[in-house]
Amino acid sequence: MTTFRAACVQLNSGSDVAANLETAEAAIRDAASQGAHLIMLPEYATCLDGSGRVMRENSCCEADHPALARLQALASDINAWLLIGSLTIKVDDERMINRSYLVAASGEIVARYDKIHMFDVTLPSGKVIRESSAYVPGAKAVIAATPWGALGMTVCYDLRFPHLYRSLAKAGALFLAVPSSFQRETGIAHWHSLLRARAIENLSYVFAPAMCGNHPGNRTTYGHSLIIDPWGKIVAELGDEPGIIIAEIKPEEVARVRAMLPSLEHDRHYSPPDPLKSS
Repeated sequence: MTTFRAACVQLNSGSDVAANLETAEAAIRDAASQGAHLIMLPEYATCLDGSGRVMRENSCCEADHPALARLQALASDINAWLLIGSLTIKVDDERMINRSYLVAASGEIVARYDKIHMFDVTLPSGKVIRESSAYVPGAKAVIAATPWGALGMTVCYDLRFPHLYRSLAKAGALFLAVPSSFQRETGIAHWHSLLRARAIENLSYVFAPAMCGNHPGNRTTYGHSLIIDPWGKIVAELGDEPGIIIAEIKPEEVARVRAMLPSLEHDRHYSPPDPLKSS
């Protein structure tokens, strides 16, 4: 396994898909010019609007998705692997899938992952978000082969479900991708802690390309894209503006840390606690 350069692209996408694509393509080309071999975009890479109606209007079937075809061609043109954090894929007139794609340097789609956990929450400000009202949740965890080792694919709110990441690491993932559009309110409180925990628990690299700033439809995202090593050290971070981070990734570091602290091998099966009887 050879050392490679991974890049996280931080975007401030809105509802203008064409403009978002232009911005993303420029950033991808910039990362490639800096020697990145794996370039990762955030969740909702080509369209982010707080209105479910606007998101549906800008979603397409996979076979007809102009952003997907263009990004596949771009990966081939720059000869780099590309993680498309997610695109909205139309299921019917009312529902979408939030789907992440891993594209090889040939332009071929290597893996697809449909976001499993739906962000149905009430934020501290009182704002209510119900992702399940517009999206169909995925039902299968996914790891994908890359030239440098296996990549576990997740999206944003999945981050709060550690058992998903444990299953990816146990299945052989050396790297965990968490493309996100993390809300600013929750990001300030939890983003760094959760991402470092997933790296530490699973002795894996974590790549977290993120959305940042204000978006149409009263949506705000936290930014702070991160690359974290298997010991939980932050090796690259952005702030709250668009940009790119690039880090040298050493797959052998995963093996070294896992040999030193083999907690993945120490999992034990156990019975859950008995529920307490109400008095």
